[in-house]
Parts: sequence; C-alpha cells; structure tokens
Amino acid sequence: MAGDGCETARAAGGAAAMPAVRRHEPGWSVAVAVLAAAALAPLVAVVVLAFGPSDGVWSHLVSTVLPRAIAETAWLMAGIGIVTGVVGVGAAWAVTMYRFPGRRVLDWALLLPLAVPTYIAAFAAVELLDFAGPVQSGLRAVLGVTSKRDYWFPEVRTLGGAVFVMGTVLYPYVYLSARATFLMQSAAALDVARTLGAGPWRLFFRVALPLARPAIAVGISLALMESLNDIGAVQYLGVRTLTVSVYDTWLNRNSLAGAAQISVAMLAAMFALVAVERAARRRQRFHAGSRAAVVVPRPLPRGRGLAVAAFCALPVVAGFVLPALVLARSALRRLDQASDPALALAGFHSISLAIVAAVSTVAAGAAVAYAVRLKPGRWPRVGAAIASIGYAVPGTVLAVGILMPLSSLDAALARTLRDLFGLAAGLMLAGSGAGLVYAYCVRFLAVPIGNVETGLGRLSPHLDMAARTLGRSAAGTLRDVLLPLLRPSIATAGLIVFVETMKELPATVLLRPFNFETLATTVFNAASRERFEDGALAALAIVAVGLVPVIVLARASAGGRNLARRQASAEIRDALQHRPA
Repeated sequence: MAGDGCETARAAGGAAAMPAVRRHEPGWSVAVAVLAAAALAPLVAVVVLAFGPSDGVWSHLVSTVLPRAIAETAWLMAGIGIVTGVVGVGAAWAVTMYRFPGRRVLDWALLLPLAVPTYIAAFAAVELLDFAGPVQSGLRAVLGVTSKRDYWFPEVRTLGGAVFVMGTVLYPYVYLSARATFLMQSAAALDVARTLGAGPWRLFFRVALPLARPAIAVGISLALMESLNDIGAVQYLGVRTLTVSVYDTWLNRNSLAGAAQISVAMLAAMFALVAVERAARRRQRFHAGSRAAVVVPRPLPRGRGLAVAAFCALPVVAGFVLPALVLARSALRRLDQASDPALALAGFHSISLAIVAAVSTVAAGAAVAYAVRLKPGRWPRVGAAIASIGYAVPGTVLAVGILMPLSSLDAALARTLRDLFGLAAGLMLAGSGAGLVYAYCVRFLAVPIGNVETGLGRLSPHLDMAARTLGRSAAGTLRDVLLPLLRPSIATAGLIVFVETMKELPATVLLRPFNFETLATTVFNAASRERFEDGALAALAIVAVGLVPVIVLARASAGGRNLARRQASAEIRDALQHRPA
C-alpha cells in the first residue's frame, strides 16, 4: 500500500496543480488549542504557585539552599558541556575523517550509551568504584593494604564524579549532531584548505569546527537539558542541584510553594537553553554544506590509529560496557528475584504506562501535525510550538505544575458526584495513573509532532487534494491516505516515547500513586536503600529496552547504501534529537 501511495505521490507531483478543496473543519484547530492549553497548564500552575501566597520558606531557601544549588548546577552543566563537547566532537571527527582499527564498529558503538539512563549509570559507577566495590577491593589486595587511609582513590560521589559519569552517557547527543554535520561538509572545501597548507589540527579548528558549531551547540544543549532534568544520578552522587532542591523542598520540607519558586528559576535556565538550541538549529540549516564531493576517510599510521581507536573506545567502555557488566554481575546475584511478583508487577506497570503514553502521545502529535498541514499559518504553528514545549521542562517541574490542575479537577469531579449522586470520591486523577500519563504526554509530545511533521513534509499535498475532491473528510484523508504512508514516522515516534516513558524517573517518583512501583522507581528505591543489587534486574530490563532504538539507528547507519535504511536512520536520529531533556 505504501508503494501505491508513493506512485500516486509521484504522479500527482508531475501533474498540474489541483485546486485545493477547502471545507471549514474547525475541529482540528480546536484540537491544537486544547493540546496547547494542556501543555501550558502545568507551567502556568508553577508560576501561579510561585507568586501566590507563600508559606514563608522562600527566605530560608534563598539564604541556605539556593546559593549552593545554583553553584553546583552551574558547575555540573559546565563540566558536562565540556566533556560531551570534547568526546562527542572528537569521536565524530575521527570516525568521519580517518580510517583506524575498529572504526566500523566504533561508528555505531559510540551510540550505545544512549541506552543507559543517567541514574542507572550513576548507580553502576558507585557499585563499581566505591570502597567496597571490585575496583578498590582489587587495588587493596594488590597493594596489601586494608584501610582507605593507606592509599588514594578518586571519590565518585562528588561533583567531578557526577560530571564524568553523566558526561559518558550524554555525549552521544553531540556525537550524533556533529557526525551528521561532518558527513554533510563538502570534501572540496577541506581539500582547498589542505592545498593552502592547512595541517590536520588547523583544518579542524579553522575550517570544519566553525561550520559544525551550530550542530554542536544543538547537541550540547540537549545534553545540558538532560542533565538539568536528572534527579536520580545527582542525588545519589551527592550533588545538590536545583532539581534535587525541588524534590527535597516538596517532599521533605512539605512546601509545594517553595518547590514552585525554585522551579521558576529552573524554567528560566531551561528556556535559555531552548533559545540557544533553536537558534543553533536555524544556523545549522543555513550552514549545511553540499554533498557533491563526499569526505573519504584517510588512513592513519598504526600508532596514531591505535591512539585514536583508544580515544573513541574509552567513552563506549565507560558509558555502556562497564555499566552493563555491573548490572549483569549484580543481576546474576539476584536471579531469585526473577520470579518475584513485586518485580513482575512493576514491569507490568511500566509496560502498561508506556503503551498508553505512546498511543496517546502519538495520536495527539499526529493530530497537531496534520492540523498544521491543513491550515499552514502563524497561529497553528504557534499552537504546535506551545504543545511541544514540554520537552524542555524538567520532570520535577512538570510534576509540581501538574499537581495543581489535577487537584482542581479532582475537587470539581468530587463536588459533581456528591451533588448529583451523593457519592464520596477521593483523588481520582491526582491519585491514579492518569496523572502520570498526562505528565508523559506533555513531556514527550514534541517527539511525534516533529516526526509526523517531517513525514508529512515528504508527501505531496496533491494526495490530500485528490482525496478531498473525491469527497473524503480531513479525518478520512488522514486515516485512509496519509497514515499508511506515515507508518515509519509513527512507528519511530511511538518507539521513542515508549522507551522514554519506561526510563522516566523524576515525574514518576513524584506523581505515582501510593504503593505504585515501576521498573524505574524500583531501581531508585533499591539504590536509595544502598542495596543496588536488589534493583539490578529492573535496571537491566530498562537498559535492554533502551537498546532497541539505538540498535535500529546503528543498523540503519551501518547500512548506509540502502535507501530504506538511510531513511530509517534519519527518522531515529531526528526522534532522538527531539528527545525531551
């Protein structure tokens, strides 16, 4: 059917332009407005809470909590920006420009850390490198010492440890963007620079790097958004970021207003990153080079080749291989938990929530993208942009904002049921999985909107015109004509939303119903009790699920000569770059 659709598109494209058949169907615009309002409501609620009646905790936060939180957040983000930039750009340049031992494997292996959530990487790093871990235990055995005072070993539960651990799993954002840009750069420009006497370093810093700077800025911005959203890794590694302060102020100080006030500061930082990312994306499109002459990798001498291979392999080992080995070792020690009903129930909760969130989010995203196609103009695009805003909002901030509108709806529903039927109702929304699904939909809606818009952009508008001329409604045209052709885009978006929902921790921890566990909260709870092994099976399951889109992307990239694989690679790459922070 897809093939027939492509033939139709080609035939329509070659024919004279058909007159547009316009029918007034305001339902699509209303849908965009409703979804935009749903995405904006949590942010409005955060601002209202922050500037509303205060419980007096703000002065205490300003004098004792915020100075350290702001400083540590800034240092963490600066460090992660440097680590992801150096590793991501360096690896992308090496794999693109040079031939060295293991290059073909490292080309796709450098993506593997994307499958490891930051909080699982942190738990695994402590399990591996802490005083009782295998590394220090082996070191003490070799040195013949027993006390920590007898030798020096870097402490992983520090700000520097957090920068290293999180940087090794977030650099693929920069690697993806930089690699795509280096591949697009014209070989002719590089050859001219070489002819003028530019050596390898000058070629990189004076020619390639300035052209790739917008793409690198996009990748680093995404990595920084992810680091600002994190709560599990930074809390476990002892870093008091703004996100941890929101969590602590809400749950431990019992001050939702104080949490909202900190959240406003986080939103300001996040939207500054979004502005940088959007500006960089516009410049990235402008600077895209011609591919008339593609870059041909040059062989390196054996010594340099081995050094470059080691540089590219180290982040793969640190960001994926070692965490996976730690998880496997810990899981083998807890194989008896494989039949634990509590673990099975947590897995069922995770999968159920992920399926509902993926279906709901993809349906909403497809509706928004199609509404923009039906009525291309300023206001539909503004509505789509507002609906996509959740990808930039940290999960903790989203949870603070969602609680207020859901509680108001719960109160209204309770009054209605009491007045009409005499029934006493509790928290039907805020105390159920509905709040979680709402949070996931708001947070991940940008993924299907971006993917479906990209897919629709490849389809000729003549398809819509022909269907409408034959009497189909807009909904019928979408259902019967466009959706079959959009299956790759929809499947990619659904896969990414499913995986991200399985991995999501901050919003899940704060909004889950009482005694409701998922795989992510199971890992978090086990690590909080200093019993990481108890959550190893759940962590291994999360990483295994996270590997699915990475493997698809790696296979597609490896099969670059095949058109379908190249298109699949572009779909997955775009979806990962639309990932929420």
